[in-house]
Amino acid sequence: MSAAPIPRFDGASATSADVAAAVAEDGVCIVERLVDEATCDAVLAELRPHLDAVRPGADDFEGRNTRRVGAILGRSSSSVGLIAHDLVLDVVDRVLGPDKSTFQLHLTQAIAIGPGSPAQGLHRDQWCFDFHPFPPELVVEVSTIWALTDFTEATGATRVVTGSHRLPSVTATDADATGATMPRGSVVIYTGSTVHGGGANRSDETRVGLNVDYTLGWLRQEENQYLSVPLEVARTLPESVQRLMGYSLGSYALGYVDDLRDPISVLRPDRRDTGFGVD
Repeated sequence: MSAAPIPRFDGASATSADVAAAVAEDGVCIVERLVDEATCDAVLAELRPHLDAVRPGADDFEGRNTRRVGAILGRSSSSVGLIAHDLVLDVVDRVLGPDKSTFQLHLTQAIAIGPGSPAQGLHRDQWCFDFHPFPPELVVEVSTIWALTDFTEATGATRVVTGSHRLPSVTATDADATGATMPRGSVVIYTGSTVHGGGANRSDETRVGLNVDYTLGWLRQEENQYLSVPLEVARTLPESVQRLMGYSLGSYALGYVDDLRDPISVLRPDRRDTGFGVD
């Protein structure tokens, strides 16, 4: 392979159908300036204390000068507009395909790559499923990274191998990867089988991205949303976000609570008459 450009769309005019088609074809695309800088400022301000408090990564893959924090819905109320962005969710719905029952939030993680950090090793996000060899035609995960600061080649823009979702094995090298450079407020969207990795930060600034991934409703979530987000916080979120977190049935009879109840009833008792087991 050789490095190929990443398809780009303007956030003001992009349609979910066009974006989803690009992701399906190339494994990745960028939607520029999908949220405004004020939103980025708000999310950063809410996450800053947590990023400052967490330890750097313990190994080269995590990044020894990279800080990562999760439980984003429990720590940043402003993040809801990114995590549950209508265009992104519609793209996820289209890319994961019509044969699924549901999809769910897989993980939420702010990633701050500090100055002097080397490039992360290239990988596939769906390797988290114990490296299971999913059939190539089955898309099980869609990943996103929002630029909370400008993503440039110097600050360590995520590197993506365009078209690598079709490779039977990871034979791509750094020379095949293209930097997902984009202004803050933009998002890069790619499938769980697309080869990518964090870039090397050769600047004196910290690059901060918000990684939000989605997966089929019958697969286990990488981040345990039920324990990451306190119940008292989860109860304050919109019902659509609660269901996205996993407070819903993954498919018929999958994930019910006690007497065949839909798990949304744990957060919303008025929903006790919904879901599996209802006549």
